[in-house]
Amino acid sequence: MKRPDRYCYPAVFAYDQDQEIAVVFPDLDCATSGADDADALLSARELLGCVMYGREEDGEDIPEPTPLAEVQVADNERAVLIDVYMPSIRLAQINRSVNRTVTLPAWLNAAALERGVNFSQVLQDALKRQIQNDR
Repeated sequence: MKRPDRYCYPAVFAYDQDQEIAVVFPDLDCATSGADDADALLSARELLGCVMYGREEDGEDIPEPTPLAEVQVADNERAVLIDVYMPSIRLAQINRSVNRTVTLPAWLNAAALERGVNFSQVLQDALKRQIQNDR
């Protein structure tokens, strides 16, 4: 089944004096906050991407979003439609870094440290060459 490129869900922005703006996704049972509208919107979009990616990866149900006009809000709240473009979220997860433990002879480690060698970059370059050679 093809996963959608974009998800749009309503979020409720709650404004309380001298507090960050609280943002709740009623359909997804998750929340975040932001210092101002722009920060709250960015946090909401990032959270939506993380939550939807996690649901996709875990094979969880993706609930239907409540229509924006049907979202109930209090006097200090506003309903906002948040969207997220998933191909960029998925790609970012594929390219995330992982840690690996490598064992080296002490003399080689010392010589590399003395020369300011970037161990991660050297290992990446060597692995890329090895993969190309294996093709």
